[in-house]
Amino acid sequence: MILGNLSGVSEFRLLGFPEISHLHPLLFVILLSLYILTLMANTVIAFIINSDNTLHTPMYFFLTQLSCLDICYLSVIIPTILENLMVGTVSISKTRCAVQMFFFLFFGVAECFLLAAMSLDRYFAICYPLHYTIIMNSRVCRSLVAGTYICGTAVGLVHTLITFSSPLCGSAINHFFCEIQPFLDLLCGNTFPSEIQVIVVAVFAILSPFLLIIYSYIRIISTILQMASAESQQKAFSTCSSHLLVVTLFYGTAGSMYLRPKYSYCASVDKFLSLSYSVVTPLLNPVIYSLRNKEVKGALRKKWKKI
Repeated sequence: MILGNLSGVSEFRLLGFPEISHLHPLLFVILLSLYILTLMANTVIAFIINSDNTLHTPMYFFLTQLSCLDICYLSVIIPTILENLMVGTVSISKTRCAVQMFFFLFFGVAECFLLAAMSLDRYFAICYPLHYTIIMNSRVCRSLVAGTYICGTAVGLVHTLITFSSPLCGSAINHFFCEIQPFLDLLCGNTFPSEIQVIVVAVFAILSPFLLIIYSYIRIISTILQMASAESQQKAFSTCSSHLLVVTLFYGTAGSMYLRPKYSYCASVDKFLSLSYSVVTPLLNPVIYSLRNKEVKGALRKKWKKI
């Protein structure tokens, strides 16, 4: 750690995984394989949905957006991780670090709000089936997606500008990319205001859409329990079970990372959590939606037969 005010620092050093340097080759192969699989899986899902007219519904429109977000979200950090595993400590310019943090926040926050929009879609589909096509028309769907990107842009810009305008007393980031929590260790003096800033952003970007999801599912479950037949209940629940599983994975890991104070920060644990929500979750999303969804599996089978 370099002592003194380094506000004029031009580059940072990403330490990566020095504690498991002997496993770098194996980890490189694993992460590269996961990255390729994620790109392929999400690309296939987006292609299948766009090429099959039966899947041109609001639910699959949002799923296509989720696949695109997952591809972009992962592509922001994987190249830096792979570089780190190849050469050890990576030097990254201040501009590149700021851009990486902005896009990481942008895609991450956009995904939070997109999952909330998907829960609203399921809420109207199950609770108001007769008015569903009127409520969730194409204009509303596009507006919801635009809103997710606006929220992502706002959070990314505000947080990145405030963070990088603070005085720095170090240039070594104990992480594998420009993550928010380890970056706080570089700030000079009292970091409490910056910690509060991170928690406020997390409450807005993670907790507020999560509360909307919780409300939607309370209404959904209440409506399902009032259905006359067990078959209707099972059919209704099957349409939202995949989304519920994805929400649990994403919010469980992201919330444990950001909705806590700095003193509980542990570098090795947080690196594992970062890998979980930024690498593993984007791969599991298309798997969950394809393996648990009869319509997607049917569309995949039809496309495979044509090929």
